[in-house]
Amino acid sequence: MSTAIAILGGVGLFLLGMTVMTDGLKALAGSALRTVLGKAAATPLSGALWGAVVTLLVQSSSAVTMTTIGLVSAGLLTFPQGLGLVFGANVGTTGTGWLVALIGVRVSLSSYALPLIFLGALMRLLGGGRIAAAGGALAGFALVLYGLTTLQQGMGGLAESLNPSDLPAVLGMPDVGWAAGSVGLLTLIVVGLAMTAVMQSSTAAIAVTISAFYAGAVGLEQGAALIIGQNIGTATSSALAAIGASTTAKRLALAYVLFKLIAALIAIAAFPFTVALMKTFSASVDGMTLLAAYHTAYNVVGVAVLLPATRWFTRAVEWLLPSRQTALERALDPSTLANPVVAVETARRVVAAVLKTVAGDVSAAVSGGGRLTPESAQAAAVALEKIRDFLSELTEPPETEAERHRLTSTLHALDHASRLVETLADHGAAAEPNGTSADRNVAELCFNAMRAAEVIGGSITAESALSDRAAPIAWTVSSDIAAALAEAQRAATALDALQREHRAMTLASVAPGNLTAADAFTEIDAVRRLERMAHHAWRSAAHLLGRGEGGDLAA
Repeated sequence: MSTAIAILGGVGLFLLGMTVMTDGLKALAGSALRTVLGKAAATPLSGALWGAVVTLLVQSSSAVTMTTIGLVSAGLLTFPQGLGLVFGANVGTTGTGWLVALIGVRVSLSSYALPLIFLGALMRLLGGGRIAAAGGALAGFALVLYGLTTLQQGMGGLAESLNPSDLPAVLGMPDVGWAAGSVGLLTLIVVGLAMTAVMQSSTAAIAVTISAFYAGAVGLEQGAALIIGQNIGTATSSALAAIGASTTAKRLALAYVLFKLIAALIAIAAFPFTVALMKTFSASVDGMTLLAAYHTAYNVVGVAVLLPATRWFTRAVEWLLPSRQTALERALDPSTLANPVVAVETARRVVAAVLKTVAGDVSAAVSGGGRLTPESAQAAAVALEKIRDFLSELTEPPETEAERHRLTSTLHALDHASRLVETLADHGAAAEPNGTSADRNVAELCFNAMRAAEVIGGSITAESALSDRAAPIAWTVSSDIAAALAEAQRAATALDALQREHRAMTLASVAPGNLTAADAFTEIDAVRRLERMAHHAWRSAAHLLGRGEGGDLAA
């Protein structure tokens, strides 16, 4: 009974420590997670490399996967680029197995872990920002070490009553035939899968396997068979998380499951040769290191096989899961909310897309090249309402001043875009100009402001995570876009002054009989609406570029 309690307690402390450590490391990474993943995914190969490195550093393949879902949903990465990151995350997550094999089961670290837990807890409770995050990571790491020590003690007791001969024999073991060895291999694969499914952590399951081997409860070949099943078992959590999720999340989850199954088939087919190779190295390398190396090599081989076939693999996944979502639904993926930086960038891009469309429609209507329809204004209003709802679900606040500024600027842009659409929906673009020079100037200035806003919105929606303009925090504006913003400001400012003069001139035209009072007020309202739309288009574009300070706060 005490053995079971020690094993369960050790696994529980390990899982708790991994959770606390991962949360701390993710908080320390902050927006850098989006930066690295976005910039590193230029090709599937570089994406796989950096996906592995980032997962190793933050100790969370789920963090990498969720960020990747957000980047793909927002259009910052293509699906094949996202696949590269997910493939790499499978390799990076094997790093904890090395920690267990090289340190965790060899040395009793409980005497060191307890002071580290105390120090990390103090930093977490008394510190703030990155100090608190570092404290959480330190306390989580110490909990992992303490959990491994407890698990090691439990496995020592288990080894007294459980021997490798009590478990199914697998291929590669002495005096085991192909039939019996194959059945034993498949049986232990199922056991490993069940272990991961119950623990919801392949890392914890592999820690148990390595600890059991160290204690003598399982053999080298049996440990390798368990690792195959434990790798497949990680797909169960992804499959469960994809239920009710967006199409992008479902596709990446399906890709993850297929990757695990293909890698498992390769491992099963090569198992006799792999076991023979491990036995060859066992004379000079201990079994724990061999099992950790097998875990890593297992995933590396899977990545090496699938990476060259990424485009084919992508088409197969997209064929199996066709998208029925609109572009707006794809962009505003709820899973994106897990990373505030990506969520804000997603909202910013959708606001830019709405601004681009509305500004283009208004400029065409004002110049006489098109007509505004109630349906287009209604569609824009619905999109902006969905963005408001999306950002309202953002419960985790931005961590840095730069990130808070980006969120505030995006909210300003959303507000101005909403006012633009409201004005458009209520009254349309304007009354037809009556041919006077003042009316022509008003129409020309509104056209210039809208064209500039359309260019700016288009430049933002054209950004990808691979472009220089897509730095996650702060903005780099090209000379062309800076010129477009200056033109929008000039046109909106000039139109504001002109509408004041136009009002006085129009009212003065009533007394001589040139206009009726009703016609004068109608024309004044039309010009005022054009001025308001130009103003909101300019201010929305300025805030989207992070250059909204000093222009206005409320209007």
